[in-house]
Amino acid sequence: MVPTTSTLSPSSSHHSALVGEQRHAMKVGGTAFLWLSFQTLGIIYSDIGTSPLYVLNGIWPSGGPIPSKEDVIGGVSAVIWSLALVPLIKYVLITLRFGTIEGEGGTFALFHGIFPPEYHSPDDDRTLTGGSALDKSVSTQSSAERLAPLKWVLLPWTLFGTALTLSDGMLTPAVSVTSAVGGIAVTRPSVADSITGISIAFLVPLFLVQQFGTHRLAFAFGPITCIWFLLLAGTGIANIVSYPGIFRAFDPSRAIMLFVRTRNYDYLAGILLAVTGCEALFANLGQFTMGSIQLTFAAFVFPSLVLAYLGQGAKLIADPENIIENVFYASIPGGRGSALFWIVYVVAILATMITASFSVVQQLINFRSLFPLRMVYTSEVVQGQIYIPTINYLMMIGTIALVGAFQNLTNLTNAYGFAVSTVMIITTTLVALQCHYVKMLPWIVAVAFFVIFGFIDALFWGASLKKVPHGAWVTLMLGVLIAAVLVFWTWAKGLEDRFDGANRKNLRQFLVLDDAIVRAKGDTTRVVSTVGHVGSLSEGLPRTKTVEEDEIEDLSATPSHKLWLVSEDEKQEKSELARLPICAVFHKLSSGRGVPHTFYGFLRQWPALPRVTIFLSVRIVNVPRVHIQQRYTVTKVRSLEGFYGVTYALGFRDKFNVQIGAIIDRICILETRSGANDEGDAVQRIHEIRTAAEHSTHIVPYYHAVSKGVGFGGFLQPAFALIRKIMIEDIYSRISAIFPEMVNSADTERTIHVGINATI
Repeated sequence: MVPTTSTLSPSSSHHSALVGEQRHAMKVGGTAFLWLSFQTLGIIYSDIGTSPLYVLNGIWPSGGPIPSKEDVIGGVSAVIWSLALVPLIKYVLITLRFGTIEGEGGTFALFHGIFPPEYHSPDDDRTLTGGSALDKSVSTQSSAERLAPLKWVLLPWTLFGTALTLSDGMLTPAVSVTSAVGGIAVTRPSVADSITGISIAFLVPLFLVQQFGTHRLAFAFGPITCIWFLLLAGTGIANIVSYPGIFRAFDPSRAIMLFVRTRNYDYLAGILLAVTGCEALFANLGQFTMGSIQLTFAAFVFPSLVLAYLGQGAKLIADPENIIENVFYASIPGGRGSALFWIVYVVAILATMITASFSVVQQLINFRSLFPLRMVYTSEVVQGQIYIPTINYLMMIGTIALVGAFQNLTNLTNAYGFAVSTVMIITTTLVALQCHYVKMLPWIVAVAFFVIFGFIDALFWGASLKKVPHGAWVTLMLGVLIAAVLVFWTWAKGLEDRFDGANRKNLRQFLVLDDAIVRAKGDTTRVVSTVGHVGSLSEGLPRTKTVEEDEIEDLSATPSHKLWLVSEDEKQEKSELARLPICAVFHKLSSGRGVPHTFYGFLRQWPALPRVTIFLSVRIVNVPRVHIQQRYTVTKVRSLEGFYGVTYALGFRDKFNVQIGAIIDRICILETRSGANDEGDAVQRIHEIRTAAEHSTHIVPYYHAVSKGVGFGGFLQPAFALIRKIMIEDIYSRISAIFPEMVNSADTERTIHVGINATI
């Protein structure tokens, strides 16, 4: 069979490594691994690391009765074993192993591990005629097929957890900064009423510095957070001396006896605050590696936290009347107002950092569950380290509003605990499903994980649920509202994507050559495409096979260049399409074979074809920058003159800048090789191509969504149809226009936006 396309790749395997495979989890070793591990301190652990500021007062409020010695030992025991069971064992040792192939973590990543999105190769993107428009790329769908009936149950459940993680992104700095600033009231009671204003003054610059990116912030905050944990460990050791008997807290029976003796279930709501931030360990996986997080938490963070809680418990037993007011600050060695007190106070404020939200939003955008937002890649090494301006400023406004509205740390921590415990349950559910359906582990393993950790999570969730009337209702409201937006966008965007897939066309379905075309009958010629110098690339890139040898059809006869547009229903007569001496770059915004339905709509509106028609697909690759000579892979459609599929390999730190000249150069090289049997014809085609390229236009497609109505509801069908129409046409369609698909691309000159109706 004679092939219908020929391809020119930027020489050999290095380029195919750029665009041929999906992004994979980062792997580092040696000093790079140690440096990355150190960076995690400044980004991930500000949440769980600042918990000692408020945990023991969350269990025993300053205005409540003084706890007995046995109660303190039991409470500290419960805190230590909660840290061991939830963050250390459940998250660090187990859950971190369940990230996606790209290295992303979080509840949404767990969902897409069970229901992996369809993957299209770059060759599919450039295939404009071969195969059916409905061909699907090969992907591993075994778990998705077996759990298909549960997908629309698990999706809202997962998105609710994701929404709570975003809410947690606002509550984390609110609670941490307010707790840290509250220490000033220990030595300056007169300013107690000004804590809210002081907290907001610290929060604003905290959000403003996010634009410098994870790498720079980790460089700045890593040492600060390291000092913070050293202070926690040091003050803990100093305080343990006041009551060495606190080591009995390592006996888990002390924690159990606390609840047997007091029958106070509400203690769990305060103990829960010790494990807040455990979800950030998993959600930030895309910015670091599993090993770097495991090393820092197990070897440094966990021991420091344990020593801090032991020291606070010992001091509370030794001097309860003076310590209960503010356990953390009052237990600092040297007393209130000492030099160490102010050092700890300053470091506590500086150790606060925003975590996870940007990574979570990036996942939502990439998996089309949130409208596109401009993302800024801030690292030259790690693709997952990003900054999203819109999210940052929305979180800043939300955090300030929470601090201003609550003006009470107890209510803030109530809201905080509910978000954390709910996400913990959702994570346990999804990991248990992955154990059997994705990791192919025996059922007993999945059931054991769900029963053990589900029981622990349920205990915490039950305690936090009782706090809904006392502040947790805010988290519940935020979670429901954000989840509703995410579910709505996933549903509407899914309808549009299915419309696009069902209506994607093979070029030859609606474009035909003049009937008088005469094809030469001859042998095929084998041509080797090796053009351009390949620059050096980073090691560790994924590899895939590239097309280096192409069978080229012998077209020594002179073809007619007349093309005809055939209507979809084939009832109308075909119309001739004039060929204009220009170059048009048609942007393909979704992956897959064929051309988008919007191209057919474009020809119906403007019945003319450019001499050079380029269908451009963009691939963000796992290197920061791509050399100009390696950016473009070109495929020529042999059966239709003047059509080319192009893959644009873009480094995650590169600016979107389509260089028509570079694409045309590669097209001309391909034409030269294709016309090896007729040099004169090849020269003529190249002249026409270069002349057309002097006038180039970018064509960006979009759909205008139109509701197709509903087929259910009985006598309420008109009402359901109206609601669906409002959701699709008045809400989704307008938001899509505000947040276009190319939001992360630079504006290009001479751009035409072409839209057609999509009945979904």
